[in-house]
Amino acid sequence: MIVTLIVACEIAFWVLLAAGLALRYGARRPRLGAAVLLCEPVLELVLLAVTVVDLKNGAAPDWKHGLAAVYIGFTVGLGHSTIKWADARVAHRFAGGPPPVKPPKYGTARAVHEWRVAGRWTVAAVTALALLQAAVWYVGGDGDVSSLQSWQRTMLVVIGINLVIAASYTVFPKREPHKDPPAS
Repeated sequence: MIVTLIVACEIAFWVLLAAGLALRYGARRPRLGAAVLLCEPVLELVLLAVTVVDLKNGAAPDWKHGLAAVYIGFTVGLGHSTIKWADARVAHRFAGGPPPVKPPKYGTARAVHEWRVAGRWTVAAVTALALLQAAVWYVGGDGDVSSLQSWQRTMLVVIGINLVIAASYTVFPKREPHKDPPAS
């Protein structure tokens, strides 16, 4: 049931996103579109509540409960930037908005961009870690929480990978290709 709910939440996320943007730009109802987009966090609250109730009713914590925590964490850390990304593209394509800003390719600006991306992924992973730890405490010493702890290790790896990527752009910044002067 938890996996089905996670899939339903993911589908609902994209349906609400499409509906909110359609209302905002297609129907020219920006406030109503924003209201629909603000319903996105309700999905995660429902998933969290169902997961807690499932554990409270005696379900053994397993990978599905961990996946629910990870899904919620990633929505918290990356949901807003995903909505902004889609909004910029829909505004440009259907409402005459400016072209979406592309991330910088070179130097310090690229490094700063990568640190921001790493920050979003870190917020996602730390949120998941906190929810997983809350589940471990909630289950207590009576249950087998190894699957939840496995997800915690995975989230630490996600943080590490993102920090290494961001640091690599800082230590080894990508240089803009040298342009030769035009031949006379």
